[in-house]
Amino acid sequence: MTDYEYILKQARKFHYSKWTDEELRKCVDMLPNLSREELTALTMNKWTREAKILRENIFNIMFADKIGIREQRIMDMDTAELVEEFNDKKSGNVSLVRKEMQNRYKEGRDCDIIAEAFNASNEKDQQWVNKQEKTQKNGEQ
Repeated sequence: MTDYEYILKQARKFHYSKWTDEELRKCVDMLPNLSREELTALTMNKWTREAKILRENIFNIMFADKIGIREQRIMDMDTAELVEEFNDKKSGNVSLVRKEMQNRYKEGRDCDIIAEAFNASNEKDQQWVNKQEKTQKNGEQ
């Protein structure tokens, strides 16, 4: 029995009951041995549809080269580019950009530019900036 067949057999079995930690770990450990076609077939299979941990591991194996690239690109941007990306609400990167801008603000980098962008944004961002400014004022006194 191949690794693929074994994982499929276990997925079918545990579709009707809860996965045991031992079997799930064994199946996850077998995943790197599978071809891309077999991994794709597993994600599309009805028996693995509810196996969240198994599917997450398959995704991580299939797209290992892509994971982290977007985050690194955002970290490498200068603040003006971040603000531009932050204002483009359709970019799909707003939450990552927000986190990076918050980190930079806390580090004391380009605080005025970031505060201006957050004050022009939604109420939650405005509240975050106000809280940071109050914390800074209290810390300086």
